[in-house]
Amino acid sequence: PHVIEPSIGVDRLFLALLCSAYDEDIVGGEKRSVLRFHPSIAPVKVAVFPLVKNKEEIVDKAQDIYKRLQMRYNVIYDTSGAIGRRYRRMDEAGTPFCVTVDYDSLEDDTVTIRERDSTKQRRIKVDELFSYLSMQIDGY
Repeated sequence: PHVIEPSIGVDRLFLALLCSAYDEDIVGGEKRSVLRFHPSIAPVKVAVFPLVKNKEEIVDKAQDIYKRLQMRYNVIYDTSGAIGRRYRRMDEAGTPFCVTVDYDSLEDDTVTIRERDSTKQRRIKVDELFSYLSMQIDGY
């Protein structure tokens, strides 16, 4: 058995929160570490990724979405590494949603949103993204 016995105060609450949120599971035959914070208490709510960093139109659209989301939530913008590695980094940080801007985003104004816990991805219109995130994170 593991026992955490810090002095009373914020330390105890913080350690209990981390211990209860930490999880490991298997996705696609690979073991992953994940912090399953409820979206309302996750330190970073959303991560925004351009699929590629060398296509100016994709980067500009991703930065626009990032700036708009940043007005309401704590958001991360990341262009380093493969998209799968970016997803895994955000899983480990406890980020509940990742938004990916790709080539289809330029044509039909949709983005891919990935949910941390289920790892399911779906396409959603940019106009509907903000209300979707508000419902998932804030509950309204």
